[in-house]
Amino acid sequence: MAGTEKDLMEAQDAMANGDFEGAVSKFNKVLKADPSCAEAYFGKAEASVGVPKMSPEEVMALYKKAVDLDSKNPIYHSSYAAYLLEIGRFNEAEAAYQKAAELDPDNARYYYSEFGMEYILRAPVVMEKFLDDKTKEMILKKGLRYLLKAAGITEEEAKRLL
Repeated sequence: MAGTEKDLMEAQDAMANGDFEGAVSKFNKVLKADPSCAEAYFGKAEASVGVPKMSPEEVMALYKKAVDLDSKNPIYHSSYAAYLLEIGRFNEAEAAYQKAAELDPDNARYYYSEFGMEYILRAPVVMEKFLDDKTKEMILKKGLRYLLKAAGITEEEAKRLL
């Protein structure tokens, strides 16, 4: 087990130093020794973002495996959600942020605000081809609902206040 711990630390060091290929290689070594190591799947997913040859599907599968192996870890869910947002998988991102908020109620507002802001910023870019006024409005409404939720304000209160 000590070898696996050492390899995990080396993989994280490589990542911290921007050596994503080296980190992926170290995480692979850990996974070979312990195929049920959620931390290694998660680390490999995080490092893979810096490895252009990995497809979004491969990276998603790594995050998914980490989440499946350690389903109570809100960081795994929120990082997976952030990646899903980045690649335009908004419904899946929303569900993953919801799960993170459920697992970590003390920080739920941060998950909600991150989803709300990023959705407002990214969705119009991804949906550019379909971006009529109705779609723009739909995107803003959904994003605003999450920002209000993050602030602990109901839609009725917001309308009254504004």
